[in-house]
Amino acid sequence: MTLNMKTAFMVGVTTLVAAASTLAYAAGGGTGDYKMEHKHWHFNGAFGTYDKAAAQRGYQVYREVCSSCHQLKHLSFRHLGDKGAPFYDEDYKNPNDNPYVKNFAADWQVEDIDSETGDVIDRPGVPADAFPAIYPNDAAARAGNGGGLPPDLSLIVAARNGGADYVYNLLTAYNTKKPDDVELTAGLYYNPVMDGGKISMAPPLNDEGVEYADGTIATVEQMASDVTEFLAWSADPKLEQRKAAGLMTMLYLSILAILLWFSYKRVWKDVEH
Repeated sequence: MTLNMKTAFMVGVTTLVAAASTLAYAAGGGTGDYKMEHKHWHFNGAFGTYDKAAAQRGYQVYREVCSSCHQLKHLSFRHLGDKGAPFYDEDYKNPNDNPYVKNFAADWQVEDIDSETGDVIDRPGVPADAFPAIYPNDAAARAGNGGGLPPDLSLIVAARNGGADYVYNLLTAYNTKKPDDVELTAGLYYNPVMDGGKISMAPPLNDEGVEYADGTIATVEQMASDVTEFLAWSADPKLEQRKAAGLMTMLYLSILAILLWFSYKRVWKDVEH
């Protein structure tokens, strides 16, 4: 093997090892002996659908806990009432008329312009509004979070290797014992799911941190599961419609294939093969 070939081979091996390490960190193998917990998610599989009750509780967790730092910039309030969404009501085909959506929107303050004076004002949100920014800019966000920039959560499940399992484990892994070789500076916390085991977000969930209206006990694991279900929906709001369309397409193609087969047999029945 020539020197150039050896060099190329070593570079290739190094690249593969680095890539594998990155994937391991992102999928929950960041540090220590932490093992990623793989939950059963209702939306997985060809026939999977969202658990609406869990997603509704998850929105409550987002609103009462996560929204202090994290935006849902790719969503508008009306999306909460779309078909397949957590708060869809068949009596309100137009989500702008959905009373739940109206109440959720009104719970937020949205920046607007006064039509008479031209001044910047804050008003209660309406279903057509997008979820507002939590901070005016990235610099303000970093200043309010010890230098860390809180990521947008609307696509977080789709954007992370490990998907829903990654988000769930990130929220529940804070109580994992820190290895001796991991050193934390001021403002950092140990979380084995993160690359390097260090995260600037303090543990966001505490037992009974929210009070569920349906009586579900709000443990850390329950809240983590619920908010992950909600964020899985926010990352793929049309999942159920896509799967339904795919199923009908496969059914149509199967019937078509059977009809073509019988047509072939009938047309060529008197011809020797």
